[in-house]
Amino acid sequence: MSSALRALLGPSSAPEPGTWQQLARLVRLPNLLIMGLCLVLVRACLLLPAAPWRQVLAPSFGLLVLAALSVGAAGYIINDYYDVKIDAINRPGRLVVGRVVNRRHAMLAHVLLSGLGVVVSGALSPLLGLVNLGSALLLWGYSVRFKRVALVGNISIATLTAALVLLPELQIRTGTSAVWAYALAAFLLTTVREIVKDVEDMRGDAQHDCRTLPIVWGVARTKWVVGFFLGCLGLLLLGASYNAVVSNRFLLATWLLGLVLAPLVGLGYKLRRADRKRDFTHLSAWCKWIMLAGVLSMMVISK
Repeated sequence: MSSALRALLGPSSAPEPGTWQQLARLVRLPNLLIMGLCLVLVRACLLLPAAPWRQVLAPSFGLLVLAALSVGAAGYIINDYYDVKIDAINRPGRLVVGRVVNRRHAMLAHVLLSGLGVVVSGALSPLLGLVNLGSALLLWGYSVRFKRVALVGNISIATLTAALVLLPELQIRTGTSAVWAYALAAFLLTTVREIVKDVEDMRGDAQHDCRTLPIVWGVARTKWVVGFFLGCLGLLLLGASYNAVVSNRFLLATWLLGLVLAPLVGLGYKLRRADRKRDFTHLSAWCKWIMLAGVLSMMVISK
């Protein structure tokens, strides 16, 4: 067992079977991989489409990715730290903090990872350091308070997702407008997913005095709010598809219409009929696939 794993689990802890899988779940490893992929594609496809890979994957960019993923992992850890009781109701089979990882060590890991992200990005530039510091503080505020307030927590996470997309642009300042469109799309879709997750988690949230949107407004009216953000995203995609056709980027237009907008319309249809927890669990997963399709669309933006 490595020293890092021993430090996280505690000096007297021996790893149980599946410990690595549990730790990967704690930091949401698949989400971190998608975040890293997003950063690489933004830099390679939107900002430096003609640059060789050695320039795209410059050491300074590698440090930026390290910083961003460290802050992201720290955010997932602190979220689970404060949500132990709620997750015991909503996701009893997926508890890690308090069962696999000692709560004190989880807090230490959060502090160390957040500090690493802020220090590394600050060494790259004061602006990047401030953005990651703000992200770390917002993630802490979200875990402690914001997620329990209707719409505030949803908007907080959506803002952080948009900021992630913008990080490579803030590092090299190319003035590329497309990156802002992708950031706006990420903001809208993340807002949708976060509200859907609130509906999914109503039972545990209600028992711990959370005032999320479905608890305050009810599920029916919450669906209308989700529909509003879906409609805004749909209009953005239609505009992007039209611009792609006008500029003869037919592959991009086909991708956006077929792999992003069409599933988004299907999501809206399923949302109308959703009335059980498992329905909203399915919709949340659907949002993640749509987001992945949107991220991958960067690969065809110049074709």
